[in-house]
Amino acid sequence: MKDILVAGGAGFVGSHLCEILLRQGHRVTCIDNFYTGRYENISHLYAFPYFKFIRHDVLQPLSIVGIDEIYNLACPASPLHYQKDSIYTLKTSVIGTLNLLELARKNHSRFLQASTSEVYGDPQVHPQTETYWGNVNPNGVRSCYDEGKRCAESLCMDYYRQHGLPVKIIRIFNTYGPNMSFDDGRVVSNFIIQALRRQDITLYGDGSQTRSFQYIDDLIDGMLRMMCTVDSFTGPVNLGNPEECTIKDLAVQVIKLTQSDARIVCRPLPMDDPCRRKPDIGLACRMLEWKPMVSLNEGLLNTIHYFKNILNTKEHEEVDIKGFAVIGS
Repeated sequence: MKDILVAGGAGFVGSHLCEILLRQGHRVTCIDNFYTGRYENISHLYAFPYFKFIRHDVLQPLSIVGIDEIYNLACPASPLHYQKDSIYTLKTSVIGTLNLLELARKNHSRFLQASTSEVYGDPQVHPQTETYWGNVNPNGVRSCYDEGKRCAESLCMDYYRQHGLPVKIIRIFNTYGPNMSFDDGRVVSNFIIQALRRQDITLYGDGSQTRSFQYIDDLIDGMLRMMCTVDSFTGPVNLGNPEECTIKDLAVQVIKLTQSDARIVCRPLPMDDPCRRKPDIGLACRMLEWKPMVSLNEGLLNTIHYFKNILNTKEHEEVDIKGFAVIGS
């Protein structure tokens, strides 16, 4: 049994991680300030005897002793949310990560940093390997997230070199599944909800831009494997599904699986939206013995079932997502 802290544990990825860790028999402390996380994602976890929740913003230092592992997922991750308050997003990535690294140093904890494929920007190398330094606009509307995560990676490596802290850096590619926020503006959730409600499905650009979609269960498996690697292996490691898919093809598949009569409409492409995104997962295959196992069709069916249940609840009857931005993230 380990004592594990999950920062951002009430979010989409964090809530799944907390549940798996609890089912493995660990003591889990979840911290979240509900900026984008939701109580509904973790309410069922109180049934586990070793679950603890602390409402906390990682911009403030945290004093906890006896922590064996820290997973840092504390940052808004969808463009709609991280652009809402770009300064806060940048501070969360930098100051928040620094505070959690200090907590790890004091506890001699292993530390996993959830970085992102966004560090590659609009890539000029395809597929993206971990050795590629990226093509990021440092002054654009997405830079608060892109550059914030790049700085967080740098902090992690400095703590590894200066303090010998066992850090693990993963770069997460587009991930979807149950517990996604109803209003996060991400492409999978928006397409599914628009299709279920028979609203127009909004494509930004002509839909030819590509993404690689991995199901949440595959990501969690990769995270757990990464945390168990030897101290000398820091990463970064790409975790994503290498099956590339255009945004238009995704829309067509969602319409088919939901049996919807929704129309596809096009809107102008947002600034700095990457044209192509596909991970090279060779390093993850070699070092983690990991590869994604859930097909896009299977994962979408699971996610559609989840959102059908959400739409059937009274509290969401009046929610209108028609104006939410979908920009392929």
